[in-house]
Amino acid sequence: MYIATLVADGLSAGQLSEAADRLAGVDCAPGAWRWLDEGKAADLPFASDPGAARAALEGAFPATDVIVQPEANRAKKLLVADMDSTMITVECIDELADYAGIKAQIAEVTERAMRGELDFAEALDARVALLKDLEESAIDRCLAERVRLMPGAKALVRTMRARGATTILVSGGFTRFAEPVGAEIGFDRVIANVLEIGDARLTGTVAKPIVDSGTKETTLLGALTELGLAAEASMAVGDGANDLAMIRQAGLGVAYHAKPIVAAAAGARIDHGDLTALLYAQGIARAEWVEG
Repeated sequence: MYIATLVADGLSAGQLSEAADRLAGVDCAPGAWRWLDEGKAADLPFASDPGAARAALEGAFPATDVIVQPEANRAKKLLVADMDSTMITVECIDELADYAGIKAQIAEVTERAMRGELDFAEALDARVALLKDLEESAIDRCLAERVRLMPGAKALVRTMRARGATTILVSGGFTRFAEPVGAEIGFDRVIANVLEIGDARLTGTVAKPIVDSGTKETTLLGALTELGLAAEASMAVGDGANDLAMIRQAGLGVAYHAKPIVAAAAGARIDHGDLTALLYAQGIARAEWVEG
């Protein structure tokens, strides 16, 4: 059996009945839908052809996210997540660049790298080089003044951990941001790049090896081996091209408000809701969330 989870503000019984009719129309043999959170999220089971089901439901209802997956193993035991524009609302390097007066210049490169148009490591080196001699104190100012958690981040991670899952934040950004963000959200582990500092200023370099797409993929695969889990027990979520490899390896790979190259390749997309949609995707009702 398979499950289609629909998530939207103001989701109605009428929409869910129409969704069941759409699945019946493509011979997916739908069952009876059920609420996970009335007016917000519901599950619609069906018997066959998840590809046809996804095609029939995605885009059929306004501002509605649709996650289609096997019913078995939908509650995940491993979460590997990107940070910038996924677990937080900003790209830290772009905001840090604002303190150096070059945000527009660096943000353009960041955008191209996230769309997959540039080699990630080379683009990171080039951007960090432009930050040479920026005062180290700008990092803490940026963290305090600009970095905000993505809505639903705490609920997602803390609920999964309470249910026995391992959670890993792996970022192509920097430890000076990722470590406090990871601690605040509640991740088990944090992996990120190290900005090199000398005489209380950025040296314009990043410690090697750089945390990149390959690192994210090997982190997920290594954690599966370490924990003795099958890939089906894992979820990976991110928004940029450097998240693609881990998204493809995970049991449920999620493109979160993502660049087109990622959205096209991921098994699931969240285009409208916040990160709590990934709790609904696991069949976790609103009453079961851990928050605060």
